Amino acid sequence: MGNLLVPFKKFLSNKNTITILGVLVGVVVLYLGYNWRVTKSVQPVRIPMCNATLLSGTKINEGYIGYTSVPKDMISSMGNIVTDVSMINGMLVSYDSKIPQNGFFFNENLISEEDMPDSVFSNIPDGYTIYDMQVNMSTAYGNSIMPDDSIDIYMSTSAEEDEGKLVYGRFIKSIQVLAVKDGSGKNVFADKDNPTETAHLLFAVPENLFLLLKKAEKLGINLEPVPRNNAYSKNASATELTSDELQSMVINQTHILQNECTDLTVCG
Repeated sequence: MGNLLVPFKKFLSNKNTITILGVLVGVVVLYLGYNWRVTKSVQPVRIPMCNATLLSGTKINEGYIGYTSVPKDMISSMGNIVTDVSMINGMLVSYDSKIPQNGFFFNENLISEEDMPDSVFSNIPDGYTIYDMQVNMSTAYGNSIMPDDSIDIYMSTSAEEDEGKLVYGRFIKSIQVLAVKDGSGKNVFADKDNPTETAHLLFAVPENLFLLLKKAEKLGINLEPVPRNNAYSKNASATELTSDELQSMVINQTHILQNECTDLTVCG
């Protein structure tokens, strides 16, 4: 029996043999490790997906959540994808977002109801209020006026003391659009691919401007929004009245109440 092992011992004692065996073992280990990693990376994982197109403000419930299987490696490459259904159900589609049908849920597309109240009134400064200018597709320049744009407001009326001649001029400059709503009160640009028709332009203004604008409106004086270019919005100046004469035409036709706010510096 010992004689039978002699050739085997000589074979194992050969340096070339050891080297070859070492290489073979290494190749096998590398192959098995690679195969394990590949198998693990392509192993399908079940994740939630959206089974309908959802627009901004839509509350997500179980009816909107479907499931699909994707390779695990794909999930790791998208760090902002949400895979936990409990982090999706009950959330809202965030402002100016849209989740397409068969799309995944991403962190930036989801927001809680507390963080996104269904109102534009939550972040206006103290002493300011909302002025709602009713417009149509023509006066809104065919949906060209968008939230955060800085625009001007022009005023037109007639001067009775001057033979009823037309009065037309810039009334307020650089007023920022807070929101653009359609006739149902919904965000016109909630679905950027299919915007609805503009019916309301909302502005946050100090009390003195709010009173002035409402008085002009109730007097039947025409107020017209006039958009400017992108640079006008990006480098917006302070909102201010641009014509004391136009302001006087409004004030002279109304009664000033006691303690009425007429100056921003004294308005609370």
